[in-house]
Amino acid sequence: MLTRSFRPNLWPLKHYGQRALVTRPLPSREHEYTSQPEYPPIQDLSYPAKKKREREAWHQKIAKLSSVEEKLFEINMPKYYGYKANMLTDEKFPYNIKPFIQYATRTVYQNGLPQIYNPLMEEASKILENIQSEIEDTIAFELSNYSRLMLDENASPVEKEESVVRSLLVQLNRTISNALAPQFNHLSEIDTDNDPRHEAFWFLGGIYPPKLVRKIKEGEEWQKQYANDPYDRNIQYVGKPYMAIRHKHPLEPLLVKELEAFDVKQDNVELPDYRYDPLALGYISDFRHATTVPGFWPGDQREFGLLSFQRRTHALNRDKYCAVNDLDEALHAQGILSSFAWLLGQACYQGFSVFNDVTYPLTAQTVVTDGKTWSFYAYQLNTMLLHTDQVDVNNRYNLCWGTEPLRLYESIDENGKIHGLNSEVLRQLIAFYINQPKQRDVNLKPYLCPTETRVADIGDENRRAFMEQAYKHMVSNRPRHRLVPEVYQWEKIYKIDNKTRPMDPKRRPFELGENMYNRRIDEHALKYIPRAVRPDGPKSRPKFESTYYPNVRRQ
Repeated sequence: MLTRSFRPNLWPLKHYGQRALVTRPLPSREHEYTSQPEYPPIQDLSYPAKKKREREAWHQKIAKLSSVEEKLFEINMPKYYGYKANMLTDEKFPYNIKPFIQYATRTVYQNGLPQIYNPLMEEASKILENIQSEIEDTIAFELSNYSRLMLDENASPVEKEESVVRSLLVQLNRTISNALAPQFNHLSEIDTDNDPRHEAFWFLGGIYPPKLVRKIKEGEEWQKQYANDPYDRNIQYVGKPYMAIRHKHPLEPLLVKELEAFDVKQDNVELPDYRYDPLALGYISDFRHATTVPGFWPGDQREFGLLSFQRRTHALNRDKYCAVNDLDEALHAQGILSSFAWLLGQACYQGFSVFNDVTYPLTAQTVVTDGKTWSFYAYQLNTMLLHTDQVDVNNRYNLCWGTEPLRLYESIDENGKIHGLNSEVLRQLIAFYINQPKQRDVNLKPYLCPTETRVADIGDENRRAFMEQAYKHMVSNRPRHRLVPEVYQWEKIYKIDNKTRPMDPKRRPFELGENMYNRRIDEHALKYIPRAVRPDGPKSRPKFESTYYPNVRRQ
């Protein structure tokens, strides 16, 4: 028995001035009848379900956008004045920060380096026998008094340390790269960034709602039942490493297995469940655009990280805000956070996002040093889905291996001679350099359009120029020419708390029921084209310039 599917097709016809409806199928439709009845899916009409469907539709739109810049720009589209983000930096690591960093990056930490470095360490020992004298001379010269003659006497201890360590790393990188490049070809194909810009933005879900949010929801009858629902915190990392080295091919995975096999429950690994607000740890929040920059701009040929050197100056002032000596835990947290942020930026430049997860693992190597003490970390990124819809559903986790702080030397005398040089530090550093990146047999950019991977590839000149300017202005984080409207104290007292000015004209946003923080980037007046410069004459149209904000264009 054939049953008509629940898709009535009414075809309007005109008959003697009246409108008639017939139910015969259109000629272009073939499968009008089915053996089983087909009904539209039944959707949950509750408020959380509606908002979740809206978010999923937005995530799918981001996945279908053509270029890297358009994906990153679309994440900022809902917020004209920027997100209220918790600022994480490499300059401050409060007490007991490691559990929060592990939860915020979904990272499992393990002491020691993975087994993949065992053969590299053996090879590094042989190499060190030939170049140790050159490395020792470089270290002795840069850390002796001869290299500090140009320092400003009025500089702070932090500035002095950064100046010396920066000079040391530049010369060490030159010495090691020049010595190893003839034997390891990938070292002749690297790009070295000095003081690069490493930034990353992501949504951290599962956070307990703040008291103010609960109070607002409890004040609304229809939101009372959602007052204790988990909350999304916007996380913005801003780091300033000494140096970063990049290559055109990614590093090999540190632990080789399918991404779906990284399961927190099945692997029985320890992942802290730290759902407290980062404000409780002292991290301030600020309104700014979400920026994700791994030290270079989209389109660079060498877009995968090989090695980064991070600052350790936060240890100088740590005793002022931390009474307990947990410096080792803070260094591990820094290794986790800086590695995750750098890899997240690289993944976004491959077309992935915080809503569209990676399809293959990414690896980075990180060194945290002050010139004398060195810590080594190896990180593997397996997932970036950390927002509320995925934080309790996503079973993948990231991995970080790290060493305890190691001293490079004991002392340097007045003659520039090093005493107690630790060869283990040099061996580990050389092993990081000789870890060779390799080309992978996978689609590195599955979410990008093959012909428009970046804005510079867009054929339409107007659209290309518009998106180039809009993206760079957004990433620069310059303030708007008109600042966000605020409620002044006298307005809160006399207009909101005590309605004592009923005769005043209602012109302010809070009086008109407008929330300026919900303003979208594309909600603005169009730019007027003067008559004298209109291409088709002074009376032609259009009178306003067109906008080319991100939109799904590829099939």
